[in-house]
Amino acid sequence: MSRLDLSPLYTLRTADVYQALETSPQGLAGGDPETRLSLYGPNVLTPAPHDPWWRNLLVHTTHLMALLLWGAGLLALLTGEPAIGVIIWGVVLVNAGFSFWQEYRAEQAMEALSRMLPAYARVVRQGEERLIEAPQVVPGDVLVLAEGDNIPADARVVEEYGLRTNNTTLTGEALPARKSAEPSLRPGLTELERPNLVFAGTSVVSGTARAVVYATGMLTQFGRIARLTQAVREPPSSLQLELRRITRIVSILALLLGITVFLVGTLELGLARLHAFLLAIGIVVATVPEGLTPLVTLTLAIAVQRLGQRDVLVKKLATMETLGTVSVVCTDKSGTLTQNQMTIRAVWVAGERLRVSGVGYEPAGGFDPPPEGRPFAPDLELLLSAGSLCNNSRLNPPSVEHPMWTCLGDQTEAALRVLARKGGLDEGRLAGALPRIHELPFDARRKRMTTIHSVGREEIAFVKGAPREVLQLCSHYMRGGEARPLEPEVAASILRANDEYARGALRVLALAQRQLPARSGAYTIETIEADLTFLGLVAMMDPPRAEVAGAIERCRQGGIRMVMITGDYGLTAESVARRIGMLSTDQPRILTGAELDHLTDVQLRELVRAQEIVFARMAPEHKLRLVAAFQELGEVVAVIGDGVNDAPALRKADIGIAMGKIGTDVAKEAADLVLTNDDFSAIATALEEGRAVYDNLRKFMTYIFASNVPEIVPFVLTAQFGFPLALTVAQILAIDLGTDLLPALALGAERPEPDVMMRPPRRRNAPLLDRPLMLRAFLWLGLIEAALCAGAFVTVYVAFGYGDVLGLPPWPWLEAVNPLWLPAGEVHLLAVSVYFAGVVMAQVGNAFACRSERERGRRLGWLSNRLLLAGVAAEILIALALIYLPGLDSIFGLVPIPAPLWIGLASFALGVYALDRIRKSVVWRLKLLGSKEGGKRL
Repeated sequence: MSRLDLSPLYTLRTADVYQALETSPQGLAGGDPETRLSLYGPNVLTPAPHDPWWRNLLVHTTHLMALLLWGAGLLALLTGEPAIGVIIWGVVLVNAGFSFWQEYRAEQAMEALSRMLPAYARVVRQGEERLIEAPQVVPGDVLVLAEGDNIPADARVVEEYGLRTNNTTLTGEALPARKSAEPSLRPGLTELERPNLVFAGTSVVSGTARAVVYATGMLTQFGRIARLTQAVREPPSSLQLELRRITRIVSILALLLGITVFLVGTLELGLARLHAFLLAIGIVVATVPEGLTPLVTLTLAIAVQRLGQRDVLVKKLATMETLGTVSVVCTDKSGTLTQNQMTIRAVWVAGERLRVSGVGYEPAGGFDPPPEGRPFAPDLELLLSAGSLCNNSRLNPPSVEHPMWTCLGDQTEAALRVLARKGGLDEGRLAGALPRIHELPFDARRKRMTTIHSVGREEIAFVKGAPREVLQLCSHYMRGGEARPLEPEVAASILRANDEYARGALRVLALAQRQLPARSGAYTIETIEADLTFLGLVAMMDPPRAEVAGAIERCRQGGIRMVMITGDYGLTAESVARRIGMLSTDQPRILTGAELDHLTDVQLRELVRAQEIVFARMAPEHKLRLVAAFQELGEVVAVIGDGVNDAPALRKADIGIAMGKIGTDVAKEAADLVLTNDDFSAIATALEEGRAVYDNLRKFMTYIFASNVPEIVPFVLTAQFGFPLALTVAQILAIDLGTDLLPALALGAERPEPDVMMRPPRRRNAPLLDRPLMLRAFLWLGLIEAALCAGAFVTVYVAFGYGDVLGLPPWPWLEAVNPLWLPAGEVHLLAVSVYFAGVVMAQVGNAFACRSERERGRRLGWLSNRLLLAGVAAEILIALALIYLPGLDSIFGLVPIPAPLWIGLASFALGVYALDRIRKSVVWRLKLLGSKEGGKRL
């Protein structure tokens, strides 16, 4: 990284700038780039130092849940139960380590995904324009800048046409800054205020330019403030706030239950304080879901990685939670819904309509009818010349790396170059005969672009843009090689041709020219773009992407409204929208930007609420206003775009989605998601994954909370009725962070359910922990598990003749079945072991029941979640190890269980699953009956 001495740089003339930076207009030559790269280093920002690993680990040991467990462990030590205290502390440390590791893996996954989308820069080297990765830019490189580009390094402007840059990241100034190639001699200006300098981290709002790099990496203006920028912490997402709320509620509930058990046990039941205190600690440990936080992080990370495999780059984990709530998708047309591979199919010139053959950017094909010897031949040559000269693109012939013709620059302009070559135009000779001297860049508001060329001592302007916008500036049209007055009848025929092309889903451009009078001042839009001579129309096909129609159908089935917002002509937009299935009405309204300007915010909200509309001829501020209107109606809005004119709306949207290949740097920077392969169908997949994330969070929360009930019940029974304790604190922790953990992880990785895109989007503020979830977890699945386990515990006592310990009468028939006899102490350990194994086996059935709140396991596919099968197998193996392995059994207070009892315990899994399956069927039938009754009433 380096910064050449620039103290006089902004005061120098262009020729002296090249000399000072030891380069030339042809750029660096030979091995200069490699030499300078090794000398100055790559053009990257040094990342801010991360917090040390131990500090991040410490964060996971000091949140509310952890502090509660720290306190419980300390009290256990102080009351003479060191084993329990050490186990509780060990759980805190293990849970913190797991959370830290999952967070680290999520960060690594996000960094890996971000490397899928490298930044590029266009430079001149050895006289040729090249596209290189931005880190390869070195001082002395000549940058080629165009609208929508991110500027990769600090540079001195040496040539520009209407260049304006967005310096908000450096100065905070919202208005674009006008840039110039002239020396800046005014004293007292800072470097950021110099009009001939551009800076890394800023972007090109409009215009084109060339600039010579003088600073890269950390020595740029952006690099100076990079550390401050990197140090800013993002505010917590809504999911993080929700998790904090759940943690706070559960922790307070656990503490209150523990205090209640302690007070009731000591004051009403006369339990010893130590005994009551240990019961209270058990209640706290049983209630706190120790594995909740890392499971949430892992669920989000798995979804992000799955989308990464589908070429969707998600910049932040928190984005996944918002995806599931999207209710409106606003999309651009050109390059987003269409392939942005322009091929000109037709030309209107001098009243004649010509068909054009050929495919792609290969300049093979011709005109029908052929122009040779026809009266319109000179008019066509003028049209082709205008399209070639009013152009900043470049065609690249086939090469070893690219076996087909490709283009560098705007695809529409590349199509005009292809058309010129099909007409036999010698572009090199033409550019030499009419050198460009100025440019009025394309602007999304005026929808046209103008270049000015010298012809001897005279000057001529060529204009291209939207047909209506160009035609209204014309006073003449070209016919037979001469300019004739533009009569209303001719103008009407031009507009008819434009509309017919547009109805055929063709994108239409108009071209015009003007012989300029002697110049007396600066080139301005008002003085140049007036009194034009109309040359003709070119109509190009930009076919819809093959995958678009299917993706739109999936989104609409999911209750998501699809809206087209384009800067293109209304009839073209409507034709494309109908072709891809975006419209359901025969006569949709086409609302233009000019009409939008006359609507109040209230009128606009009512309009978008009630009608199916195609928004055409929209400027960036119109798109921004439409997104705001949908949001004010309570909609969660996703915006899809690829151009610089989409960037404001991408930032305003709840979810911004940019195209990765054809998207501008500004659009990709503004977006939350980037489709790295420009596959529109991945949008439906992303929305599907967003919904699945919410479902999966609820699945494993239900699974975790359900096991809390059979863990809490033994302590309540002991405190209230004096029953022998059926489950110890150590065993609870073995369940929560041992046997339950892997199945919970597997539920977090569950694939989207078959009907996930057949449901309406969930509300933005819908809580994760709501009443249906709590009722199902605590009062249904949890009570089933508790009843089964308590029944097994009682059965063991009664079978061995100790029913009186529980206050139960003897059951002779059960005692007769059991030929064994054990002392009371061993019977208690066996009953505890059976209760522990019963919780584990019931959780096996619970895991399969929690795969869906509504679907049957058969429809989901019994083997579709192999991670769950592995998790359940691991769950059973861990339980067997704790029960049968010498050493572990004594640590956790367990004894071997006779084989016949495992038959009954295995039925717990089937019983939990079967009962929840019956509940799902009843609920489904009730809903079906309700929908039929509603239909009859209608």
